[in-house]
Amino acid sequence: MQETHYRSCNLCEAMCGLTIEVEDSRVTSIKGDKEDPFSRGHICPKGTELKNLYEDPDRIKRPLKRTESGWEEISWPQALSEVARGLHEVQSKHGNDAVGVYLGNPTVHNYGSMLMGQKFVNRLKTRNLFSATSVDQLPHQLLAYWMFGHQLMIPIPDIDRTQYMLILGGNPIASNGSLMTVPDVRKRLNDIQKRGGKYVVIDPRKTETAALADEHHFIRPGTDAYFLLGLVRILFEEKRTQGPVHYSSEELQKLENLAKSYELDAIANITGISVESMRKIALEFADSESAVCYGRVGVSMQEFGAVCQWLINVINAITGNMDRPGGAMFTLPAVDVVDPKSVMRTSPGSFNDYQTRVRGLPEFSGELPVSALAEEILTEGPGQIRAMVTNAGNPVLSTPNGAQLDQALEGLEFMVSVDLYLNETTRHAHYILPPTSALEHDHYDLVFNVFAVRNTTRFNEPVFAPEDGMLHDWQIYADLAKRMDFVRAGKPLPEKVIESRLTPASMIDYALQAGPYGTRSGKGPLSLEHLKQNPHGVDLGPLQPCFPHRLCTEDHLLRLVPAEILGDEDRLRSRFEQWKSDQKNGKELLLIGRRHLRSNNSWMHNMAKLMTGKERCTLMVHPDDATRFGLSDARQAVVESRVGKITVPVEITADIMTGVVSIPHGFGHTRKNVRWQVASEHPGVSINDLTDDQAIDALSGNAAFSGVPVSVRPAD
Repeated sequence: MQETHYRSCNLCEAMCGLTIEVEDSRVTSIKGDKEDPFSRGHICPKGTELKNLYEDPDRIKRPLKRTESGWEEISWPQALSEVARGLHEVQSKHGNDAVGVYLGNPTVHNYGSMLMGQKFVNRLKTRNLFSATSVDQLPHQLLAYWMFGHQLMIPIPDIDRTQYMLILGGNPIASNGSLMTVPDVRKRLNDIQKRGGKYVVIDPRKTETAALADEHHFIRPGTDAYFLLGLVRILFEEKRTQGPVHYSSEELQKLENLAKSYELDAIANITGISVESMRKIALEFADSESAVCYGRVGVSMQEFGAVCQWLINVINAITGNMDRPGGAMFTLPAVDVVDPKSVMRTSPGSFNDYQTRVRGLPEFSGELPVSALAEEILTEGPGQIRAMVTNAGNPVLSTPNGAQLDQALEGLEFMVSVDLYLNETTRHAHYILPPTSALEHDHYDLVFNVFAVRNTTRFNEPVFAPEDGMLHDWQIYADLAKRMDFVRAGKPLPEKVIESRLTPASMIDYALQAGPYGTRSGKGPLSLEHLKQNPHGVDLGPLQPCFPHRLCTEDHLLRLVPAEILGDEDRLRSRFEQWKSDQKNGKELLLIGRRHLRSNNSWMHNMAKLMTGKERCTLMVHPDDATRFGLSDARQAVVESRVGKITVPVEITADIMTGVVSIPHGFGHTRKNVRWQVASEHPGVSINDLTDDQAIDALSGNAAFSGVPVSVRPAD
């Protein structure tokens, strides 16, 4: 029997609609859904791999327990009971904070895991919560919290209506957008040019996005904050700023005084971008009919990541492009997680309410910087982490100084991983609890609708029923939360899986009906049933201006210059003077990462079709640097940093700035006892065996991946 299913892909942030053909319980075709009003039939190479993910022979389907003789498959009741007892035993002996939690990036791509996982984490009552946030978008959320009053009030580029787009440290053609949910971004960027606009990319590498841009400017890694300050200074000098608009004149004056204290000639020397180029960019941006400045991981993951995201927001605000069509705008999603009156409201955020035990790094919204995770495990004393829970993550390959974390995990008393794979991280677990794959559970984009370039919504029903004996991740967490209560109360544990009356779908249904387009609120037709009747999704219209009523600050004013930013100015100034006098300028190499369209962190490396083509794990080097260091194309080079050393093949290319080298993220599948057949055939090396856990943005606590000092030499 042949069936047709419609759902969105949840492998990245783009939310592309899919048409999935199934015959005799096998996927025969996955194509873009041409009737999806948001993605309009677009699909990238990753979308078709949902079939191979579902069929992957390496995927774990039953709970595994590590024993002296190897991994043993056990029943769900046994696994869940032993995990609950193991966690309770550690906390009884050492305190609640002796258990740490790490939530990987796929967590936010799975609404069931988010909703029920949080209930389980709350039961643990530990302060040692870590996630991929602090190696990614933490500066975005922190500045949203400081400037707009809520961590998820993140400005979204109105790409479909802008006339000028300035992109820093982002490569949306490879990432399909990021904190800018935007399917078919290549066409949308091209449409800017077709309507007479332009887009400009600032990046140490001529990325896939930069190659198609109207302009690309190389910038020295780690200096973006000064480039942005230069733009702000020019905007004031050329009288291209607007008067107070949802912010105070006093703050505008503070901003002007700060920007004018940084000399443009010095900024040009430090960044590698001339004063003339900066002036041209600033004036074209300000004089454009509409414009938006957008920055992503390249500017977030550096020592002034928070300052960079602040200045990006500042440039959009003072040119009148904040909360304006064609500028930086805000969604009004069907399930509103920002409005304090919403039934599914989230925490506006918190900052530095407590710190890590060893280094004193700041908490953000109940999470600690993951750069501190290894030291919190390895450093003895009260509060030491002795057990870990990981969910859908591989921090050994995705967080700084992965070799140190690898060592730390090996010495834990107890570890449990909720994961589909036996990977470089989960190999240390005592128990692996595998959830269903994407095609076996329903799906609602709870987070990425908040970052979409257009208000949109859809509900995705499962394509396949799970095999007997499989559980969804939300069922795993719902059971564990209750089982922990039983263990603490000294009650006997049930000999079957504990079912939850509350389901993620029922929670979403209520939130949809009570939301800004819902039947219960009387503002529209939305309910879960309505979305099921519209499987291609529902278009809710373009982004709309929402200031001041949607601002979550007490006075509904934008905080243009947060006090915390001013408190970081001494560090910013000191580093500026250091850059100016640094005798190593141009004499050392700085390492940056990169991403490929056919790759999505480490776990997508086990999809055979995505790994076809030439080897991607190479060291990109400029021809001048190759000559200087005696490197040859396709030959091996040794790359060494403060924390580690790796050997990697060289790729000589003029598409990278002199003084900069690049290695892609997510590789390094060389460790033992890992069950990834395809990935092991394309092992590559891990960039995070070089990145430094001590290198952070001291203000936010985010990892400073971009611009790691390294030495390079021929391997022979």
